[in-house]
Amino acid sequence: MKKTNVKKLAAAGILCAVAVVGSLFSFPVFGSKCAPVQHMVNILCAVFLGPGYAIGAAFVASLLRNILGLGSLMAFPGSMFGALLAGLCYKKNGNLPLTLLGEVFGTSVLGGLCAYPVAIFLMGKSAAEIAFYAYIVPFLISTAAGAIVSGILIYALKRFGVLKNLQDSLNR
Repeated sequence: MKKTNVKKLAAAGILCAVAVVGSLFSFPVFGSKCAPVQHMVNILCAVFLGPGYAIGAAFVASLLRNILGLGSLMAFPGSMFGALLAGLCYKKNGNLPLTLLGEVFGTSVLGGLCAYPVAIFLMGKSAAEIAFYAYIVPFLISTAAGAIVSGILIYALKRFGVLKNLQDSLNR
């Protein structure tokens, strides 16, 4: 039986809470609410915790944001694809710029494309109301802002030698 890392669960919970509270700082672009803090949290989860925890935290944060009325159904595809790609990129090679690009591509392109059917089938929007690529641009703006902030934060942690200590502490 696989041992659950309580430290990782606690860190994921804290980062999830940061994403939910951070969604108070969102701005509308076309048909979606852009919440860059969610994307910052996705990258932090990917780097500190790995892809599984990143997806889990993205899902729980999206669910809580919807329950609390702080987000829309677009939060699910808009965060989970980016979290997955960022986590896989970091796990595979530990390259931070590639991890940031994974988040941006996963959220803006894959999440944006998957948001289209969600908008039509679950939110009742007509195809005439929204263009097929209507969610790619807002998701790109949101995820790029979050990637920049998280990149600065992670590079600062790395420069001062804190990043490796945090990662080692969470993996014990």
